[in-house]
Amino acid sequence: MSAVTRTTTPHSYSSAVAAGDLVFLGLHRGFGDDFAAQLADALDGVARTLEPYGLHLHDLVKVHVWLRDIADLPAMEQAFVGRFPVDGYPARMTATTQFIDDDCRVMVEGTAYRGS
Repeated sequence: MSAVTRTTTPHSYSSAVAAGDLVFLGLHRGFGDDFAAQLADALDGVARTLEPYGLHLHDLVKVHVWLRDIADLPAMEQAFVGRFPVDGYPARMTATTQFIDDDCRVMVEGTAYRGS
């Protein structure tokens, strides 16, 4: 049985938990003045979290994107087109929600595969 490895945060969750061939990502929010900047920062944060595990964005197999406003969906679609190869999109679920931080417009979580 393989060990479980965690990337801890100062909060009550881990930003990633590796178990076997999978790395489960906790929430990643972005910062910036608008939706595009926040989404770019969130995806950059996901990439930084995956890096110590030897993984990249294209290793994501499932992504959940949480939007404050469904009107941001087309911009999110365009960002994913720019970040992933056409034949390498992760499975994705997108939903809207309220966030505790008033300035937050997007959060990303997901699962990456690190098998052979």
